[in-house]
Amino acid sequence: MSAPLVKPNAYDVLFEADDHPLICFSHLRWDFVLQRPQHLMQRFSAKRRVFFFEEHIPTDHHLAYLEYHPFEGTEVVAVRPRLPRSWNEAEREQGLAEMLDVMIKLNRIHKPVLWFYTPMMFGFARHLDAAAVVYDCMDELANFRFAPPRLRSLEAELLQRSDAVFTGGYSLYEAKRHAHGNIHPFPSSVDTAHFAKARRPRSVGKQFGFYGVVDERMDLELLAQVADMRPDWMFEIVGPVVKINPVDLPKAPNLRFVGQRDYADLPEIVSRWDVALMPFAVNEATRFISPTKTPEYLAAGKPVVTTPVPDVVRQYGEVKGVSIAAGASAFVAACEEALELAAAPASWLPEVDAILSEMSWDKTAGHMDELVHQAIQGSVVPLRRVNGRPMLGISTVPA
Repeated sequence: MSAPLVKPNAYDVLFEADDHPLICFSHLRWDFVLQRPQHLMQRFSAKRRVFFFEEHIPTDHHLAYLEYHPFEGTEVVAVRPRLPRSWNEAEREQGLAEMLDVMIKLNRIHKPVLWFYTPMMFGFARHLDAAAVVYDCMDELANFRFAPPRLRSLEAELLQRSDAVFTGGYSLYEAKRHAHGNIHPFPSSVDTAHFAKARRPRSVGKQFGFYGVVDERMDLELLAQVADMRPDWMFEIVGPVVKINPVDLPKAPNLRFVGQRDYADLPEIVSRWDVALMPFAVNEATRFISPTKTPEYLAAGKPVVTTPVPDVVRQYGEVKGVSIAAGASAFVAACEEALELAAAPASWLPEVDAILSEMSWDKTAGHMDELVHQAIQGSVVPLRRVNGRPMLGISTVPA
């Protein structure tokens, strides 16, 4: 007699069809400022399960445990380890490794893709049997304020273990290209349709703005000088203040720090401005950054005034809608020129739109996914070059 037919439930089918779940190890929380990790993981979750493993949070409970946080509008699940605050570093590392193993067992994860945004999490994840290991080096974290002493040594180990390495810009790529044989530059991309909502007819006034994290990368002295030199201009700074005492922020009647706002609200906020600003300090923390806000500001139809951040100069130095200035006097002069551009968008936006059409997060995620697939299969395709320079993330065509 034949065996009875057993119909698999939907849960079993899901796991059978799952193509290498992805565990993303991030120093940024899923519901913090929406940046590169969220843009990419959201897109990857359409093809595979994505677990967003965040930095641990101390707890007064005597046992370690995991929190699972689903968020509306995404299939990505944020995983937040909670560790007793009394534990030392060795106990924390051991506890994180054990909880990671439990998460993998409970969720029936087999040979995941391990995706790292911080080398600090490699220490407790190095033992996992992975289909592929990816290091998406978004920033040179070792140059940031309060960087852990072990970061550089752990990064060296992660680079040795990685099957593919991505960088957040060209400067980082050039700095690390000799450290790995399969490394590819992926500068910041943009959700053009989202920010295009800010493009509305308006009379040009004297409204300037910035959104993003306010930390050691911002030149607060420059901002204070510019506000003082043009008291009739209004400056709005949107974003969380991190690693800076709020009492140290510059104060002026025409300068407002309004705190963090949701990503969904940014187009409405930017629509109030005439010119978008990037008053970054020129220091070790900004040496390798490729600000996501550059293409976002442009997609919103706003001319940009920035300090000479290397990757911005390299990628946007010849773009009419982007003005680069060093020092308060030059920054003010660039802002005045940008106000003229704001009054004549037809003179520069067509060029900008042509550039932005090649910079979508969908394209970036697609190119990365191809490289991850090659890593899983154990094949590496050389980086395509044009005139000796790597293409903008298009790295799947043989050289």
